Amino acid sequence: MKAAVISVRLAGNSMMKQSAGASRTAVNVALLRALHAEDGEPKIFNDYLAGKLVTPEERADFESIVVASLELFRSEADISSLTPVSRLRHSLNATTTQDLLITRARFTEDHLLKCVERGVSQYVILGAGLDTFALRRPDLQDRLTVFEVDHPATQESKRARLRAARLACPPNLHFLPADFERENVVEVLRRSPYRTDRAAFFSWSGVTYYLAAEIVFGVLRSIRGIAAPGSCVAFDYLDLDAFDPLKVSARIRVIMERVRQIGEPMITGFDPDRLPAKLAEVGFHVVEGLGPEEQRSRYFSGRRDGFTAPEHCHLVLAEAGHLRPSYCTDLPPSTPPPRGRSI
Repeated sequence: MKAAVISVRLAGNSMMKQSAGASRTAVNVALLRALHAEDGEPKIFNDYLAGKLVTPEERADFESIVVASLELFRSEADISSLTPVSRLRHSLNATTTQDLLITRARFTEDHLLKCVERGVSQYVILGAGLDTFALRRPDLQDRLTVFEVDHPATQESKRARLRAARLACPPNLHFLPADFERENVVEVLRRSPYRTDRAAFFSWSGVTYYLAAEIVFGVLRSIRGIAAPGSCVAFDYLDLDAFDPLKVSARIRVIMERVRQIGEPMITGFDPDRLPAKLAEVGFHVVEGLGPEEQRSRYFSGRRDGFTAPEHCHLVLAEAGHLRPSYCTDLPPSTPPPRGRSI
């Protein structure tokens, strides 16, 4: 498979629609994380720096579009009597995938920190966009090297936004510009300080549903080729019900139709029971998988604000190179273990 082919959308959401500056998707992700940090209680994931990287104009435009989009999802909804804050919250819950963005960020960083405790010293964020992990965790500067892989224009825009916010880049953060129409992740990492003899944690979010299945496994195979044993990758995917007209939820159906209309169709889902065997074929062992019910139990229990786990969306942590994982998952007592250690 050609590098250009297996690299399509390899680096995630922020590289899908690229303009002269940061991609629109990267800005929207930052806004959704910021809005949860500012308004969500209890907080599932607190990205308290995300809001500093977007402009007031970007925020105003985004909020107006979200509220206006409510009619597409719930034409019967009457929000005229709600306060502006409640109107926005209602619209976010109904029309965006903020729930998925927040839960996968929490899932990814929780597992990353556990991996750091067992000695993983490299963090590779594919399609980093306006991610703020390296800035939020200065306590890890001496233990963890962070590699942000993304389009050069998005990275230049991020540098400018950091300067405008008076946020200094920490010394352990490396920006790796990538043109994924010409090169793959292996080539990008080989020209960086990335160490192939040290375990790494890879984050690959918001991508798999836009790719053909063989490309997904091709990307994972390429990651496995440069990852030392004990490395992990966290990613998300849609289950097969999302592609069944009789089973897909109304909200996900509308979201899928909307992205299809803008030329970014979701085309691939996976069977949670069969995915572990497919991952084993490319050198990964599933450590943990969370479906919607497990996500609700772990992250949304007791909430009364309408914020809940996304339908059809699954989160996976997989480890490279061992028949039995060296990583031990500590599940909260209230969370049932994954079915047969699968997804």
